[in-house]
Amino acid sequence: MNNAADKDPVLLNSESLSQEITWFAQVVNERLRNYFSAVPAEKAENGTAHPAENVGIFPDGISDIPAPDFAQDHSVYAEFVNYYRLSRDERLILMLAIIPYVQPHLLDVFFTDNKALRRGYTEFGGVKGSRHSGFIPTIETALFLLAGNDLAHRFCLYRLFEPDHIFSAHHILAIEQGGGNEPYYCSPLHLTEEYVDYFTTGTIRKPQFSMDFPARQLTTGMNWEDLVVDEFTAQQLDELRIWLQHGRTLYEDWGMNAKLKPGYKVLFHGSPGTGKTLTAALLGKLYNLDVYRVDLSMVISKYIGETEKNLEKVFKKAENKNWILFFDEADALFGKRTSISDSHDKYANQEISYLLQRLEDYRGLVILASNMRSNVDEAFTRRLQSIIHFQKPQPRERFQLWMNGFSKECLMPIQDELMRIAEQYDLSGGSIMNVVQFASLQALNRNDTVIRVDDLVVGIRKEYRKEGKTL
Repeated sequence: MNNAADKDPVLLNSESLSQEITWFAQVVNERLRNYFSAVPAEKAENGTAHPAENVGIFPDGISDIPAPDFAQDHSVYAEFVNYYRLSRDERLILMLAIIPYVQPHLLDVFFTDNKALRRGYTEFGGVKGSRHSGFIPTIETALFLLAGNDLAHRFCLYRLFEPDHIFSAHHILAIEQGGGNEPYYCSPLHLTEEYVDYFTTGTIRKPQFSMDFPARQLTTGMNWEDLVVDEFTAQQLDELRIWLQHGRTLYEDWGMNAKLKPGYKVLFHGSPGTGKTLTAALLGKLYNLDVYRVDLSMVISKYIGETEKNLEKVFKKAENKNWILFFDEADALFGKRTSISDSHDKYANQEISYLLQRLEDYRGLVILASNMRSNVDEAFTRRLQSIIHFQKPQPRERFQLWMNGFSKECLMPIQDELMRIAEQYDLSGGSIMNVVQFASLQALNRNDTVIRVDDLVVGIRKEYRKEGKTL
């Protein structure tokens, strides 16, 4: 007989959510039954009464409805509930937020009209979406469902919607705040896409590159052993690698989170093609961490306040996921601040202050990459745990790059020839790989597998010409 843990995660989640939704529906029905029982029959018929007129006459029976017991449940949803030790109130809020995605018709009951006012009940909260025809709950909906007319219970529930509660801090619930002076608790309540996936399929979809998430995942087919840098740079990268491996133990098990700032921030600087981007991708691959390269062309805006909003979308998505954030050509965003000559300069400096704070708060690894260290504002460099220089490879490193660069399917030049080329031609790692590609394609075009030195020289000449140099 199959163990429950061997079942399909989708099946396990569906079984757990079915139990939870059934419980949720019972609670909703009991809440509405109690609420409308407070209206005298003769007044209810002519629509002149309001349930709030008789607060406290009927006891609240929703606490008597037992929640499903997930102690022996191995679904992703049940393990989430058990891990965070969610209370009844927290579980009901999760169900309220997920039902529009899985069984939206269950909330149609909140469309009930108040005949006296010829519109819906204010206390039910909720909004209608532009495309979703069902009921979209608000915080007010949750407060009504859990507390009814019990003000003391209602006020205690407010803490569940504070920024430091796991719902917001771990980006589980998204609270869509409106403008103006409207009450905060009329804000729509959504379960974030990641957790919709997590609670249903057991996996989390990778975020799609868009204006709402201006970053692309960075991957590589190479391995850590393929990285060729000088000895000093290798030592510095080893320190970074050790943090990725042991940082969480340092903060949590050793209790250093009270003394050290969260996360790790590092600057990679050096000429193009020296391995900065590759290193970021390899660090993620080495420790099975997602690496996202932030597209600064979509982040930076000339309009006041827009850059912060665009950047916040990235940091908000990345919170509590242990992603590595990679800012290439970071001086465009983290460059030297200006002297204040007008209001835009003043705001630019305020923008830098925001970036500083956001960097300090992020608990994962942030890599800033720049061609020149001097281009990055000192306010940022002071807050970095490490500054690593990727210098152009010297003959020994260039020889290693030539040796590693070719396919195993081809016959590359002998080592003496490659050593001579490595010593004679000053090229970055990126340029060397461009030459390898050129020479390999020339061989394929001849229906051959032999890499010719002449083709390497032609390819090197092309690279020199791109840099405005001659052989």
